[in-house]
Amino acid sequence: MKVRTRFAPSPTGFIHLGNIRSALYPWAFARSQGGTFILRIEDTDLERSTQAAVDVILEGMRWLGLDPDEGPFYQMQRMDRYRTVIAQMQEQGLVYPCYMSVADLDTLRERQMANKEKPRYDGTWRPEPGKTLPAVPEGMQPVWRFRNPVGGSVVWDDKVKGRIEISNDELDDLVIARPDGTPTYNFCVVVDDIDMEITHVIRGDDHVNNTPRQINIFRALGKEPPVYAHLPTVLNEQGEKMSKRNGAKPVTQYRDEGFLPEAMVNYLARLGWSHGDAEIFSREQFLQWFNLDHLGRSAAQFDEAKLRWVNAQHMKASADEELALLVTGLLRQRGIAADARLPAICGLLKDRCDTTVLLADWAARFYSPVTPDPAEVARHITDGVRPAISMLARMLAACPWTREDITEAVKETLRATGLKMPQLAMPVRVLVMGTAQTPSLDAVLALSLRERVLEQLGKA
Repeated sequence: MKVRTRFAPSPTGFIHLGNIRSALYPWAFARSQGGTFILRIEDTDLERSTQAAVDVILEGMRWLGLDPDEGPFYQMQRMDRYRTVIAQMQEQGLVYPCYMSVADLDTLRERQMANKEKPRYDGTWRPEPGKTLPAVPEGMQPVWRFRNPVGGSVVWDDKVKGRIEISNDELDDLVIARPDGTPTYNFCVVVDDIDMEITHVIRGDDHVNNTPRQINIFRALGKEPPVYAHLPTVLNEQGEKMSKRNGAKPVTQYRDEGFLPEAMVNYLARLGWSHGDAEIFSREQFLQWFNLDHLGRSAAQFDEAKLRWVNAQHMKASADEELALLVTGLLRQRGIAADARLPAICGLLKDRCDTTVLLADWAARFYSPVTPDPAEVARHITDGVRPAISMLARMLAACPWTREDITEAVKETLRATGLKMPQLAMPVRVLVMGTAQTPSLDAVLALSLRERVLEQLGKA
């Protein structure tokens, strides 16, 4: 059996990290098994679905490298297929028309709740041998309900939750088509999964209650259901379900904030799955290790500090040239044109940055005039050190512009003035980079333009 998985988001809001994890795992499982990953857009909620939300889904998946093998397919473009299946089910007696009004349904539910019963449709319009149905209301279009099995149970072995058994008596007859003929969510999902030959459904556990209904429809249509794996919820940092309402950000915002896609995949993978104690791993390692047997059963909690740490590790491991490509774009947004120095600048600074935006902040100091912190100027640039700064400037104006020669110029200045390295290095860093906290002074100066260094030192 060739593995076929799917990600089937509803474009009713932007896609956040909790949503995109439900794309990562089916993508990874398909890739690890040599299978097929399908993208399906479940856009039947016409009032809430938007093209902007679709665009964020596609853009976010593209950024993370979760490219589908098939799709995107749109449910709204498959309406004829759904209606064909509904007609077949009508012919086979698998569905029946129900004329119970919304008001009557509300009254029924209120009565059931008052009697401390589970609110559910009571089968008023379900045809049974010897049963007399109510008179059909004049001018009223019915909904079509699925004839759910009576008695017995729906049982499946969930790859995350284990064996789940739901009594059919707990399930009422599901509406599969509205009065205007448009199909409902649970029905469309089954038809799609059958047509797309889905073998494994890996999705959030908010769908667990839908699963027994869908399994019964599968079997009524003569098909065996796929393997299910229902993932625990992703919680935000306050321990609430991650959602837009609770402050979740669009996936694409993490791109804009300077996170690497490889780091995001690494972090998201660990939100509900593990491979021993491995914390940092590549995409290739993840796909080599991934299976459904090590999915966690408890809710995972998002931690931005941990995400930043993971991103920092991936930045350290990234080639300087790759980082420079990303930083070039960020600098361009600020009106700064990078040059051939940028890869080396990124290599010098990447160990102290946890996002590419922060790396661009540092890199910009090599290309634009800086305004030193007045407190640091007052602390480090004193009358006692100004003669040494002037002497260093004269030596730097004359020496070859290499790291070795710059190092020798600094040492000669220290010998001539009797100062210790921090007494000279700190004020020079403040003048050239705007802060006393920088990498090695000779490395910083060597990657700076001589004219700019001399101009900044002249401000002492």
